[in-house]
Amino acid sequence: MTASFHLEVKKLGYNVDKRFILEETSMKEYVRQLPPIHEMQKDNRFQQLVSTYKLHHELVTELIQNQIQQVRSNLLNGNFNGPSTAKTEFIDLLFTHVENDCIRISEYYLQPVINATGTVLHTNLGRARLSEKAIEQVVNVARNYSNLEYNLSSGKRGSRHDIIEELIINVTGAEAAMVVNNNAAAVYLILRALAKDKNVIVSRGQLVEIGGSFRVSSIMEESGANLIEIGTTNKTHLYDYENAIDENTAMIMKVHTSNFKTIGFTKTVESDELVSLTKKNDGVIFYEDLGSGSLFDFKGNSIGDEPVVADIIDQGVDIVSFSGDKLLGGPQAGIIAGKKILIDKLKKHQLARVLRVDKMTFAALEATLKAYLQDTEKIISIPTVRDILLTPETIKERANQFVAKMNEATIGFECEVTEDFSQVGGGTMPEVLLPTYVVTLHKNGQSADTIATLLRQSKPSVITRIKNEQIILDFRTIMEDESATLISILKNL
Repeated sequence: MTASFHLEVKKLGYNVDKRFILEETSMKEYVRQLPPIHEMQKDNRFQQLVSTYKLHHELVTELIQNQIQQVRSNLLNGNFNGPSTAKTEFIDLLFTHVENDCIRISEYYLQPVINATGTVLHTNLGRARLSEKAIEQVVNVARNYSNLEYNLSSGKRGSRHDIIEELIINVTGAEAAMVVNNNAAAVYLILRALAKDKNVIVSRGQLVEIGGSFRVSSIMEESGANLIEIGTTNKTHLYDYENAIDENTAMIMKVHTSNFKTIGFTKTVESDELVSLTKKNDGVIFYEDLGSGSLFDFKGNSIGDEPVVADIIDQGVDIVSFSGDKLLGGPQAGIIAGKKILIDKLKKHQLARVLRVDKMTFAALEATLKAYLQDTEKIISIPTVRDILLTPETIKERANQFVAKMNEATIGFECEVTEDFSQVGGGTMPEVLLPTYVVTLHKNGQSADTIATLLRQSKPSVITRIKNEQIILDFRTIMEDESATLISILKNL
């Protein structure tokens, strides 16, 4: 009972103290009536839960204890509004809650969802979908022992760095390469190993913050490198870099602003100019953090202006890093490529072991990279590349087929195919809007929020967009085999 409630009751002339004593007494009585744990264990439903959900006896006991403790706490705080603890209904309700806990524990937390948002690299939904080849390779390697750190030719211990280094060299043109667990880790390792206690020059316009509050300036501070900011937010000139170089300069760092664009009165220094500058200054490294890291020329297909990694390497950059699960279309990883003398130094650093990836990541990345050594058809088998390149005509056909099947099913939804735009996502090509076709869903008597919630709570979950109080289903990211599942879910909604 709150103080404000006491005040209101006093105004009405009630004996507050007496009423409070009565309530407090009844609550304590309810607490005393809570069933002992051993009595709950004797109930047939206890053993049924153990058998049905294949859980340890001790775990189900703990779940019961937690539920009873929650009820006890609610009673003492005056927040309990269930049946009397002495009644059969209370025991029934308690076992219902315990069974819900058993279901939650038994199910996998990480589960597939249908991405109906049209965002190809949706960070919250796991970013890149792996290709079928990559999935097959992961399963094959995970199911068996592998030569992760074993050289089959010599019969001696091998290095996991060797697994895909040659592949990365072939697709980027770099002298050497290595892989860590994500691009943030790659940035940290490069700065720590190559510029600790030294100066790293960065344009103010490139001191970005990306998802998860990851800031270039903060990671630089953590690495032990000294940040030297130059230029302004919108303009940085070559002379800004020239004037900042001194005897303590270890590196010029360029951060590709893949997750935002500065437009208007701007000036940046191109990579080839910075390559020339560092060549004039012995010992100064030019490092470019490419972020998304495209191996496919989307720009050549009139989509964005993302640089191709091989083109940047070809300009003479000393070292680059980029993500594996963005435009590349593989698993989460940070790929580092560049001059052999620098990569060798990174491989020998103690952090290389801390940041290394496991066999499943190597398996998926190897299969993904191999596609880039083949023809365009193989590259387009990578879902990320395929879905970004999908034509509006292909998407419209999918959407029309879905609406036709929905109308056949007569399940009460109003459906319409309309033009819209998809996004690449994942902090990549933020200015790019991909023309698409979507299906709008509407049902009388149900709000868009309600339908979106029900779809999200279905099995599998369907993640949608809401626009103008209507559900939006974007068929850029809904696969053909998912359409039938989606219709079945809507039938049961």
